[in-house]
Amino acid sequence: MSNNGITTNGSMEISTLRRVQDTMASPAMVSAARGLSHFGEHSGGWLAVGLVGALVDRKRRKDWLIAAGGVLAAHGASVAVKRVVKRRRPDDDGVRVLVGTPSKLSFPSAHATSTTAAAVLYSRLTGRRLEPLLVPPMLLSRMILGVHYPSDVVAGSLLGAAVGGLVRRRLTGRNRAKEASR
Repeated sequence: MSNNGITTNGSMEISTLRRVQDTMASPAMVSAARGLSHFGEHSGGWLAVGLVGALVDRKRRKDWLIAAGGVLAAHGASVAVKRVVKRRRPDDDGVRVLVGTPSKLSFPSAHATSTTAAAVLYSRLTGRRLEPLLVPPMLLSRMILGVHYPSDVVAGSLLGAAVGGLVRRRLTGRNRAKEASR
């Protein structure tokens, strides 16, 4: 089955999406998923976290701003890929769409991309491993809400990890150079 640019095993992806909704789309979970959706829209919540980090952690202000820029770059990369691929969002009678979206394009999930980039970058700055805490709920939320195929969220997360990893290396190199000059 082709869905505007990506060949998918539609029945497998749709059945997985239905299973996620059937098992997890309780009113409380849908409410939480909608909250994550609004927080992650255009990476706004993650950018706000980076700006708060820059305000609070004055010694590493520039690092926080670079990390927030990395989150924004990851979001931009996902939007660019969406416009090239042009895969449409899930459209099946068995999938309930439970939130509005700014576009009809699906691949990759920009929420998954920016959340993973934020987790990678902010983990370095907080000294805590945030990926297992932040990434799975956002990926699941996109499927609970019926707006992404499983492959959309996986691809988005991989793209976010790649962009976040590149920016993280820049931050690490910047800090090593700063320490060496002392």
